[in-house]
Amino acid sequence: MIPITEYKGRDVAVFGLARTGLAAARALTAGGARVHAWDDSDAARAKAEAAGVAVSDINARDWRSFAALVLSPGVPLTFPEPHRVVTLADAVGVPILGDFELFARAVNALPATARPKLVGVTGTNGKSTTAALIAHILREAGKDVRLGGNIGESVLALAPLHAGAYYVLELSSFQLALTGSLRLDVAIWLNTSPDHLDRHGDMAAYVAAKRRIFANQGAADWAFVGVDDAYGARICTELTHAAMQHVAPISSGQALGRGVCALGAKLFDALNGRTEAVADLSEAPALAGKHNAQNACAAYAAARALGIDARIIAHAFANFPGLPHRLERVAALQGVRFINDSKATNAAAAAQALAVYPRVYWIAGGVAKDGGIDELAAFFPRMAKAYLIGQAAGQFADALKGQVAVTMAGDLDAAVKLAFEDARTSGEPHPVVLLSPACASYDQFSDYEDRGARFKSAVAALAKAQGEA
Repeated sequence: MIPITEYKGRDVAVFGLARTGLAAARALTAGGARVHAWDDSDAARAKAEAAGVAVSDINARDWRSFAALVLSPGVPLTFPEPHRVVTLADAVGVPILGDFELFARAVNALPATARPKLVGVTGTNGKSTTAALIAHILREAGKDVRLGGNIGESVLALAPLHAGAYYVLELSSFQLALTGSLRLDVAIWLNTSPDHLDRHGDMAAYVAAKRRIFANQGAADWAFVGVDDAYGARICTELTHAAMQHVAPISSGQALGRGVCALGAKLFDALNGRTEAVADLSEAPALAGKHNAQNACAAYAAARALGIDARIIAHAFANFPGLPHRLERVAALQGVRFINDSKATNAAAAAQALAVYPRVYWIAGGVAKDGGIDELAAFFPRMAKAYLIGQAAGQFADALKGQVAVTMAGDLDAAVKLAFEDARTSGEPHPVVLLSPACASYDQFSDYEDRGARFKSAVAALAKAQGEA
């Protein structure tokens, strides 16, 4: 835990008692603040109390007594309308901040000699894999590494700050919107496509939130930007012209005269004006696909900026285990491979998985994002059949009509059984059953991790039934 002493002896409201809020309440309490923690959910309050966090109904208090409101990133700040507690805080001038802002202020209060290295990763897709890959590389290089934020542990639940440590942090647009003073030694923006517009309102607001990852950087810091989409290309150009920090592009497909790029399976370093092949991604089984090539470019660039030798990075690529629920190889039953890509919660993420496999039995559905699966049309010929679940099943069936055979499976267990039977009897040499839902999970599961775990359980049940457990 990272104790937050800024509010010692003062009253602080914490709203939203999931993982982030609980960590913030503990960190503030450890730093001597009087914490008033609350959540609109009875279940969340009960869980907080069971975890040792006292709850206090902030709705019944005089808001002028609060020194700050610490807001969980899942709570609407501005759109579609500010949450009730945001309106109350604004009415009396109570500052509203998130856990990353508390973290940033704690770091900024340290003497320069005690400051750890901070690496931040954002983007619509690939954040978790890239952050985990950077942490893996740094560990392979013998560094003291803490990985957290939007992946794993909340940032304030990480080990205390000290010089020599490396904090590798995944940052969502929600977290960045609540952060103002974070300065990252290395900041990465991977890619941009429409997502979370129900919370940001439009792409301009979404991009503005993401761009905050580069705020406060100085001449010694590095910004790496994916330039394979128009948003990233523009941001990279703007940052380069502003010349506030070192800026370099990354790409998985474009040859770059400066930066880091991947062409085919080869990764090229042109950070210092001379292009050199530095890694063969065909030797890294957990980094298959063009999207992972972009992740690898970003991780390589970050590690080089931190002084890690290119040979250590290439070796780390080869033994990187990958992430659960992201192109995770679950099992092979009677020649059928099962791939868990539950983390693909939008069409752009699902496209990355579909690009890896030439022929799939595709399990998809849940709570659809804006645009549905329209952008997946180029991959429809790769789908032997689609097995649709959840709220989006009807919408997806309409999009696939006349192009892909569809089974309305209803739920995940049924989809796994049906897809296995069709794949097993297809006569194809190595058929793939791919869970890559292109949807949020909240209609049938608690989160994408729960959905992925259910998929693996269903596959395990099949294995047992087939006598292969």
